[in-house]
Amino acid sequence: MALLEIKNLSAGIEEGEILHGIDLQVNPGETHVLMGPNGAGKSTLGNVIMGNPVYKVTGGNIIFDGEDITEQAANERAKKGLFMSFQNPLEVPGLSLENFLRNAIRERTGKPVRIFQYKKQIEETCGLLDMDTSYVERDMNVGFSGGEKKKAEIFQLLMLSPKLAILDETDSGLDVDAVRTVSKGVEIFSKNGGALIIITHSTRILESLKVDKTHVLVKGKIAAEGGSELVEEINNGGFEKYIKED
Repeated sequence: MALLEIKNLSAGIEEGEILHGIDLQVNPGETHVLMGPNGAGKSTLGNVIMGNPVYKVTGGNIIFDGEDITEQAANERAKKGLFMSFQNPLEVPGLSLENFLRNAIRERTGKPVRIFQYKKQIEETCGLLDMDTSYVERDMNVGFSGGEKKKAEIFQLLMLSPKLAILDETDSGLDVDAVRTVSKGVEIFSKNGGALIIITHSTRILESLKVDKTHVLVKGKIAAEGGSELVEEINNGGFEKYIKED
């Protein structure tokens, strides 16, 4: 059974429709790449899947883990195992990354968090990402550099261990070291059986991953689909071919 099934999905904002009849299926453990020119609707699709209330579904359905979640709120989707990283993560003064995650884990599991086990998991995850544990004691994203914000999101990804993660331009604007850390975390998540939808203009984050399917989005529609070879084709020729065909 598919983990995520999108059927004839149309959605947009008050000003108008952005997505037009999207069909997409992600199976457990698969890595899908979503590419396309600026304004194609890639981030919109990620936000609609996650349940961002800014966007309104005007047609079609979103099925996750066998359940129709089209009308569910974002927090309910998160409890079921959906996760999304954002291009510009919000700063949350007064709330440490450690406390935020503890609350998130409690909300998802419905059970109290065992502090000793939780601290051990933090140490292990920081070790995997070559991060100092003091990092998680800081107010969430406050004063963080762009790279630190993205590392914090990958840390959250590994700690929460969702069924499906949507990564929106996670490697955008990062230096070499930050890309290496982010890529390592994503690779660990994938090898542990997590499914991924990676929205990207760059392919650096894909170098250590097995890409199962690539989707090219143009003007709110799926213009082409293929395997990892499609990523290489776009790297070499860009999106002009698909824009003309549309």
